[in-house]
Amino acid sequence: MGEGVSFNETAIVSAAASLAFDSKYLSYGFVDNTDPILTPSAEITFCDFLTFGVEAIFDLTKYGRKAGYGNRAWRENEIHPYAGISAAFSPENFSWLPTTVELELQYLYEYHSRRKGKHGDPEACADTQFYTLGVAFPDLWLEPSFTFERDVIRDNGTYVAVEIGHSFNLLGEEDDTLVLRPSIAQGFGNRQRVVAYVEDVNKNTLMDTLLKVDLTWKVGDCVEIGGYVGYSDFLFDSNVRDAARDYEARGKWDESWNFVAGLSVLVGF
Repeated sequence: MGEGVSFNETAIVSAAASLAFDSKYLSYGFVDNTDPILTPSAEITFCDFLTFGVEAIFDLTKYGRKAGYGNRAWRENEIHPYAGISAAFSPENFSWLPTTVELELQYLYEYHSRRKGKHGDPEACADTQFYTLGVAFPDLWLEPSFTFERDVIRDNGTYVAVEIGHSFNLLGEEDDTLVLRPSIAQGFGNRQRVVAYVEDVNKNTLMDTLLKVDLTWKVGDCVEIGGYVGYSDFLFDSNVRDAARDYEARGKWDESWNFVAGLSVLVGF
């Protein structure tokens, strides 16, 4: 998004900022906040390769007073600075490749504010760090992607997600102004990741299934508006499904499934 700065047609630097609204905050299918959240973010990319960014999650209600981290209404709950490298390799670059391959490696620090209020639980507010490897094949019809995430501090857990979907250009085959993308993703957690959320399920297992439909609208060269609706549940492990019904901290939701929706605005420079 946006023209950025280039030299002799070589990209030097570009930047983007976004603001996203989500009706619920889900982590691996579990409800971390049944009330809406707001997530502003900004990032800068050098040479289409190296990216630095930061995002913050704002609670829009007093949910945290009973969820164990204090009243964070209209204040940040988490801050995520991150850095990543990415590259794309196509058959034009390497004749032995059957299709384009996109790779991304990212480091993210998850910071939790210490200003949790007198009802906050310090143990529930520990910072942690993640390393994430992503592989995608955007030119295949099902656009498969694979994500490997490792938490190296809090639970030393691993989460893997596989997604397939397809992007439909609604205004013509070559016009990506308005794009509809249905997708399905399946998560898998190792024992440490599962136990971190569900103490009674001590095993590697399939976790959340997410059915989602995204709609993006490019408004000119620098602005993109997006929206999505999704359905999440634990379809393949009844033990995790039963435990998820008791996970949500305030008792406002006692089902394993969730409908979620969101809106976002992205501005590129």
